[in-house]
Amino acid sequence: VQLVESGGGLVQPGGSLRLSCAASGFTFSSYAMRWYRQAPGKGREWVALITSAGGSTNYADSVKGRFTISRDNAKNTVYLQMNSLQPEDTAVYFCSARVASHDYWGQGTQVTVSS
Repeated sequence: VQLVESGGGLVQPGGSLRLSCAASGFTFSSYAMRWYRQAPGKGREWVALITSAGGSTNYADSVKGRFTISRDNAKNTVYLQMNSLQPEDTAVYFCSARVASHDYWGQGTQVTVSS
């Protein structure tokens, strides 16, 4: 299983970014996918989940209404569209897949929200 995140960067408050996570090594379309984040000095926080076919999503209260998780099973990719970004959204963002009862993680992509 390999997960590779991309799309992070520096953005001003109120701006937007779209993160991508390219998956390989497992049957992507059969598994729910999750995004997490870890801010400096804090623990890893769950952000969003999407079911295997993309029919259902769920979000942490801290990002609800601003972030949108989606997936393209033909491309084995999950996305996180982040709008109205705030400094408190600054973190390393990770995608994750639970395959055969094991949690797999990508290397993460840094998102920094600052003026």
